[in-house]
Amino acid sequence: MSLNTFKETLKRCSNVSSIPNPSSTTEPSISKSNVNPSQPRRIPPKTSIAQQLLRLGQPFSPPLKLRTNPPQQQPQPSPPPPTQPQIVDQKELNIQPLKEEKRSSEDSGNVEEIDQRGFGRPRLDVLQLGEIGPYEPLVLSSPGEIPVIQVPASINCKLLEHQREGVKFLYQLYKNNHGGILGDDMGLGKTIQTIAFLAAVFGKDGDSGNLPGAQRNKKGPVLIIGPASVLQNWENEFSDWANFRVAICHGPNRDLILDKAETREIDVMITSFDTFRIYGNTISEVMWDIVIVDEAHRLKNEKSKLYTVCLGVKTKRRYGLTGTVMQNKIMELFNLFDWVVPGSLGTREHFRDFYDEPLKLGQRSSADDKFVQVAEERRQHLVALLKSYLLRRTKDETIGNLMMGKEDNIVFCEMSALQKRAYKRMLQQPEIQCLMNKDLPCSCGSPLTQGECHNRIVSDGVIWRYLHKDSPDGCNWCPNCLILPCILKLQQISNHLELIKPNPKDDQEKQKKDADLAREVFGLDIDLVGGSAQNESFMGLSEAKDCGKMRVLDRLMASWLAHGDKVLLFSHSVRMLDILEKFLTRKGFSYLRLDGSTPTGLRQALVNEFNSSPSKQVFLVSTRAGGLGLNLVSANRVVIFDPNWNPSHDLQAQDRSFRLGQKRHVVVFRLIAAGSLEELVYTRQVYKQQLSNIAVSGKIEKRYFEGVQDHKQFHGELFGIGNLFRDLSDKLFTSDIVELHEKREYECTDQKGLNNLGEHFIQPSESSLSESRVKKTGISDSTATRKPLLEELGILYSHRNEHIINFGPGGRVSETKDRATPTNDLKEPHICPSIGAKQLSSGSERNKENKKMEFSLIAQFMGMTEIEFSRWVISAAPFDREEVLHDYKRRRKEKLYRV
Repeated sequence: MSLNTFKETLKRCSNVSSIPNPSSTTEPSISKSNVNPSQPRRIPPKTSIAQQLLRLGQPFSPPLKLRTNPPQQQPQPSPPPPTQPQIVDQKELNIQPLKEEKRSSEDSGNVEEIDQRGFGRPRLDVLQLGEIGPYEPLVLSSPGEIPVIQVPASINCKLLEHQREGVKFLYQLYKNNHGGILGDDMGLGKTIQTIAFLAAVFGKDGDSGNLPGAQRNKKGPVLIIGPASVLQNWENEFSDWANFRVAICHGPNRDLILDKAETREIDVMITSFDTFRIYGNTISEVMWDIVIVDEAHRLKNEKSKLYTVCLGVKTKRRYGLTGTVMQNKIMELFNLFDWVVPGSLGTREHFRDFYDEPLKLGQRSSADDKFVQVAEERRQHLVALLKSYLLRRTKDETIGNLMMGKEDNIVFCEMSALQKRAYKRMLQQPEIQCLMNKDLPCSCGSPLTQGECHNRIVSDGVIWRYLHKDSPDGCNWCPNCLILPCILKLQQISNHLELIKPNPKDDQEKQKKDADLAREVFGLDIDLVGGSAQNESFMGLSEAKDCGKMRVLDRLMASWLAHGDKVLLFSHSVRMLDILEKFLTRKGFSYLRLDGSTPTGLRQALVNEFNSSPSKQVFLVSTRAGGLGLNLVSANRVVIFDPNWNPSHDLQAQDRSFRLGQKRHVVVFRLIAAGSLEELVYTRQVYKQQLSNIAVSGKIEKRYFEGVQDHKQFHGELFGIGNLFRDLSDKLFTSDIVELHEKREYECTDQKGLNNLGEHFIQPSESSLSESRVKKTGISDSTATRKPLLEELGILYSHRNEHIINFGPGGRVSETKDRATPTNDLKEPHICPSIGAKQLSSGSERNKENKKMEFSLIAQFMGMTEIEFSRWVISAAPFDREEVLHDYKRRRKEKLYRV
């Protein structure tokens, strides 16, 4: 068929009854006798000719399994003619819902794969997105409002429901001349929602050309600021979804692009954080209609130059896009919102006194009831205030039904004997001893502390001499200048002993310093580790016996890959990646690697190869290089070898696999060196995530810790130099904190009881808890620290992060029928500690048994075991419990009515 003939065919198409059912394999045909001249012309979507042909005859879907011998179909009535011109309704094209297609394909055993692609974004798997929307615009403006603001049908039909809500939220802010933050989880399509919103405001459509110049010039250009790694992605998405005139202001052409923005020859200008930080004053001279900052959490520090420059941008509407609204401190919320909506949270001092301090003090484990009550009131007030300018949704709330779930396991690995001895020697180094004693009174009798008087400098310390080689009398920061180097060395010992040895890529002076320190740290064991120089032996570097984490990883990897799993292995250390690469080579695993040295143009090719090649079993990824823009959904096992102080880095690494397109249950393993500084790193992560949930999401969190951030009088177990360099080798630090809280929680429950669902709470005995674990994991014994199998693996303690941090009812990991359940092998040792506690009394024995039975039925309704449901009851908010009871009673009534 020629192009002209095809165009003539598309001019009028009011009756499509001749188009076969999608389940049929016959070729579509368009009858000329069905053409009605009275019908208005319908403009097809802006796609290639091949895509239009496929859309006319086949449903919009990825490769589907269809019948080779379809059953006889009943005649379908002809649909009514369209009532609106230029709108192609889903029913007109006889597109059946994807659920029916999937069900019909499963009914037949004789199936074949055919390649079908519609006119949507080729990179998205539509089967994972559920049903596509109708081909009609999404009206954003109020009824009767002129002009009508609407998302074009060509974009709206490809949006998910939560994305439509996000577009409406952005438009309401725009309409009221306000800024705001779209704080959806990573992977929920913040970029797409933003483009759909801009297309509505600017009247852009994938089917129509640009507006006339007179109309176009009424609005100023849009400025988008983001990381340099996502600039090209923004441009590609604009090209795929709408026909904006987009230019990237980055590099030598920035002056030309900026001139075009001033004369409004372009609609959207995209620039990087670095470019804007350097040339922000010039860029800010343009009057921008909208300014959007991607990864807006980069504006958390009010003292940074980037934040200062962003404050000077000229616009009424500022929007931030970020999946981590708050990372480390509650005051970061103020900095971010004070940029998008200046003055919305009051002054900095007011916010600190009214919100920040009460929320932190009320989260102390030993906080008085008065502090807890005030914190609860301020929490509710802050969440209500932020709700006007913030829209935050999680994956489980939006696309959870399209994914198989995720569990986040925290695994505390026992360090090897060599690591333990090296760690203790490092703690005895003069620099660390100076830091531990710096706040004690000086021995000379002066009123000054040791850090201010005679122990301000450490002339006999290897690290101190290297840092002050040009200033023998020390610096203004002494001895605090030693904190970061000492922390780094402790972290290196926790991960692998080779990391503290000299790096051949460093300068000679630094190599000499590292060699001297290695000799001090290894002591009598120096021959066992191959000396103080870097080990050049392949067999020596790939050996796992002297690294606690690698011993655990060795056994787990063997189990995973034997079951056909694909693994993402993250580390923020390039040298650690080098060692792991040799380890994988020795084990014979096929792998790929991506780090900071990987060229940008090659990264996507590596991602595509890993996702498409069944032979590629492991992907080694640098946490710093792989934090953004990678879609590695073929992997269902994620290992984070070394934790980061910032919890968002570890969460971003997990989300490389847990995102749209993932078809398997994802299991994450975060490896922690037990008894080391890494335990403190993880507990700090928990503390920060809890504060974020309290301030941003309004959740009620368990009060584990006594420490309070930025309060010297409440350092507790988390903060202060004394905790950083404390010897934790003789205890399970994190386990002790969790068990102490659970014991306190059970005692409190025993005295006061629980409301609603809490009245039916059942505390399991040791035997029942052990039986439950054996059933789920295949591992016997009742405690996580004494299990023979875990000891053989080198695991001292393990728990799920979901049990520690309140993810709400939508964030729990349950074993429902429509989700993958863990298997009984070494793949998922998610053992939680066993806590002894009193059984709750609830009146007479008969009443007690009835309540236990009712509790068991509700647990089954939730798709959880009684033990899992008991833990959820403790951590859930009251309104969550009420909602569960309401749903359970409603479902029970419906069932009785049907009977």
